[in-house]
Amino acid sequence: MYAVVRTGGKQIRMQQGESVRVEKLAGGVGDKIELDDVLLLSGDSLKVGTPSVEGAKVVGTITAQGRGPKITVFKMKRRKGYRRKYGHRQDYTEIHVDKIEG
Repeated sequence: MYAVVRTGGKQIRMQQGESVRVEKLAGGVGDKIELDDVLLLSGDSLKVGTPSVEGAKVVGTITAQGRGPKITVFKMKRRKGYRRKYGHRQDYTEIHVDKIEG
């Protein structure tokens, strides 16, 4: 059984027992979290929401709050002496999916 959930502006496929990295969510390590915006639910039959499946949710535990790898952004315009270099690290939350209800 798996579910497709919308969180952080992205759609993520979640399966029971696996760990998934999503955009940063509020909460500390060890906190329970419920994701209610389930777009698709697979089980005995496939349920597709319009836009979300009624009564379906994904329950999980936050296992880590962290930051991803550094990405270097470099801009340059030739022959003009313009150069800009900066970096970015995206925050994430790692969730262990405990169960999918629907």
